[in-house]
Amino acid sequence: MAYSSEPATRGFIPPRDDHERLVMRRAEELARAAESSGRVRWTSFLSDREQDLCVAAMNRAGCACYGFEGGFEQAERKLLCIRPAGAYGEPPLCCVRVEFGQPGPGHRDLLGSILGLGIKRESIGDILIEAAPAQQAYVCALEPAARLICQELTSAGRVSARAEMAQLADIPQELCAPQRESHTVTVASLRADSVLAAMLHISRGQACDLIRAGRLEINHIPVSAAHTDVYEGDVFTVRGMGRFRVQQLGGKSRKDRLFLTFFQYG
Repeated sequence: MAYSSEPATRGFIPPRDDHERLVMRRAEELARAAESSGRVRWTSFLSDREQDLCVAAMNRAGCACYGFEGGFEQAERKLLCIRPAGAYGEPPLCCVRVEFGQPGPGHRDLLGSILGLGIKRESIGDILIEAAPAQQAYVCALEPAARLICQELTSAGRVSARAEMAQLADIPQELCAPQRESHTVTVASLRADSVLAAMLHISRGQACDLIRAGRLEINHIPVSAAHTDVYEGDVFTVRGMGRFRVQQLGGKSRKDRLFLTFFQYG
């Protein structure tokens, strides 16, 4: 991959399987339904990869009257909302405040407990948990799921919990726009194995082993080749080890290595 002072961006990757083709087809159908009815239409919550697919679907359908909403500006999981000219209406996007009996439950525990109620993942958006010693979290959800959480959620992991409806505006600003610690490293090249090794402070050989084991995704797409190119803005998901975002690609060091700045999601 060639490197310059103006890093290239990753191009659109076409749908790779039946699920991704279905996401695009449903988005196009939604655009046609919104246009013919003149009413606002929306999807369930989408990952950032699914959002990219929906943008491509909107372009293919010639639809420009759309946007994404997740409850707050920097939300990761969002709904595709299509609003024809003159149409009014908001998606049933709600916020649930969850109070715990004691500190402890993390994102995985809370999400697992919510899904254990029979709620589908696409009905749940971002989950924001306040840092210790706080004992509460905020869950963005579609209205039916939000009401079920309030009625049925009694625990998260091994910690007791109580849920109630809240306003999206009630979510603390520091949770909506968290301050994440950035790290700057140098890499020999902008290959997946080289960048992964730098992020995890492991050898390049160990990074290759993780890739071969199928534990790395970049932008929700499984990576099988160590030489896969890396671009600014890429999100690395390493199963069992965390998620990282490439914030910035800088210049070169005196040893002709490339500067790279990244952060790890909490």
